[in-house]
Amino acid sequence: MRQPKYSIIVPVYNRPQELDDLLQSLTQQTFRDFEVLVIEDGSSISSEKVFEKYSNQLSVTYFFKPNSGPGPSRNFGFEKALGEFFVVFDSDCQVPPHYLESVEKFLSSTHLDAWGGPDRGHEKFTPLQQAMAFTMSSTLTTGGIRGGKSKNFQPRSFNMGISREAFHKTGGFHFDRFAEDIELSIRMKKLGLRVGLIPDAFVYHQRRATLKDFFKQVSNFGKGRALVGQAHRGEIKITHWFPSLFLLGLLALIPMAFALPMIASIGAVGYILYFIAIAFDCFSSTHSVQVTLLSIPSAFVQMVGYGSGFLREYFRLTK
Repeated sequence: MRQPKYSIIVPVYNRPQELDDLLQSLTQQTFRDFEVLVIEDGSSISSEKVFEKYSNQLSVTYFFKPNSGPGPSRNFGFEKALGEFFVVFDSDCQVPPHYLESVEKFLSSTHLDAWGGPDRGHEKFTPLQQAMAFTMSSTLTTGGIRGGKSKNFQPRSFNMGISREAFHKTGGFHFDRFAEDIELSIRMKKLGLRVGLIPDAFVYHQRRATLKDFFKQVSNFGKGRALVGQAHRGEIKITHWFPSLFLLGLLALIPMAFALPMIASIGAVGYILYFIAIAFDCFSSTHSVQVTLLSIPSAFVQMVGYGSGFLREYFRLTK
């Protein structure tokens, strides 16, 4: 059987419509030497009809397995894949036509064992999803660690590629879920593998539809970072504590308003200025008043959700 250059692995759990959008975007790739493996992770809402829809447009294979989480599902796909490189996308992503062409061009001049790329919002996403996409990648909320020009860049599994050799050396993902991508990135660097950012290999990441669902998602991100800190000492930085400090400071303002009203007022002004800075940054990036206004509750939910998830898991692990 012919070996494709890239094997795209997509775990999916109860998200056939999102998978449809992703596969549709993959039909537009300008570089065509790739296969797609859809790994249905024990879903109750099947994506098999979506697979059938694209079976004549893409070299795509469908697998159904018992639910085990995204980490083991990706490893399952790696074992089945034929390509020289494995590319992992989340099912809620869409890929611009030049993605694989950009990766191919970059790798032809720079050796990488693994790579990642940024995520962006898309004009077709709802304004709230665009706001979430902005706050998840903004330097003011995440320190730029999710992409862009961060020196501390770690590939994330919504947009990650690794060589077949890197998979064999690492054994793939060790965590079932929650920061499984960060843990793998750390191990790859510890093994001396060359890991880098390909700036033009971005994806459009369609975030949750509601702030409630977004809160749950970012809370799990915070939990995952605490788990990474337990597995790899020294991997919790001040950037990862920032949302927790944000939350604790916010909670402290309530009693402080009665005991030390002047200090509480200064603190409240600091929070207001912080959100104004986020709004200005968002408008300069999106040029949308609606997205800018929604970036404020999005950033608030992101910080509180991540901070609370991190603190709960951190103190649970240190008991």
